Amino acid sequence: MIQTEMTIVANHRPEVLERILRVVRHRGFTVTCLKMLLENEKVWLDLTVASDRDACQLMKQIAKLFDVVDVTCESCE
Repeated sequence: MIQTEMTIVANHRPEVLERILRVVRHRGFTVTCLKMLLENEKVWLDLTVASDRDACQLMKQIAKLFDVVDVTCESCE
């Protein structure tokens, strides 16, 4: 399995973490590390996922979520 690190910035809403994790699970990825910081009504997530699938596609799907402001992934640049 390939490990990929992502940084996600989203608006602070009660359901935003649940939405992100649902997309991760539905796309066949496993969360191996999660760090979250709440600052100025924004949620900063450092997320490490593992899968044999392409993480760039996951990044694009997360970026489409309503409250997500930015997604960066070093392996997808």
